[in-house]
Amino acid sequence: MGIVETFLNAEVFVRTWPLLVKGLWVTLQLGASSILAGLVLGLGLSMVRLYALWPLRFLARIYIDVFRSIPVLVLLIVVYYALPFVGIRLSPFVSAMTALSLVSGAYTAEIFRAGIEAIPRGQFEASAALGLTARQTMIDVILPQAIRVVIPPLTNNSINVVKDTALASVVAMPDLLKQATQAQALAANPTPLIGAALIYLAFLWPLVALVTRMERRFGARRR
Repeated sequence: MGIVETFLNAEVFVRTWPLLVKGLWVTLQLGASSILAGLVLGLGLSMVRLYALWPLRFLARIYIDVFRSIPVLVLLIVVYYALPFVGIRLSPFVSAMTALSLVSGAYTAEIFRAGIEAIPRGQFEASAALGLTARQTMIDVILPQAIRVVIPPLTNNSINVVKDTALASVVAMPDLLKQATQAQALAANPTPLIGAALIYLAFLWPLVALVTRMERRFGARRR
């Protein structure tokens, strides 16, 4: 059997395609929910890190440093397999989303913090001179400018979250990689894994190109 028949078997790919599509849908759901939860968590953490009382700022920094240091796979195993021993039993989807969101939130918090700190102090002073409250200044003046700065790194972080969804297969989550692995076992052929890799590539490559384009665009504007 040649390399094409082994790794790019058209008959096997067509036969296992429905399983791959089903796994892709689960992957997209998991990725989208984890990204959204991570954005909300990260924005909240960045606000605490920058403007809360010292004890809360310290705790936020500890959280960010710890969860940026823990591998997603280790956290996923702890959430799914260890929490039941303390009476908390989560489904594979919720476990995977929790682990991905906790880590994504830590990275997102640092992205937002850097974006807010990149705004000139004069914007804060001008807002105060206009009589805006701290909340109005942040929502109406600072965040709209910071978001334009953080869009490229946030998009890059989102790509990493989608790639990390492949780790959910260790908790029997029927994502794209899990379905491809099962299809490989059923077909006794690695073509489904190659198909899954091509699907990841087709889905994520345009996003990578978009990040590069946005970085060049925003970089040119700053210059």
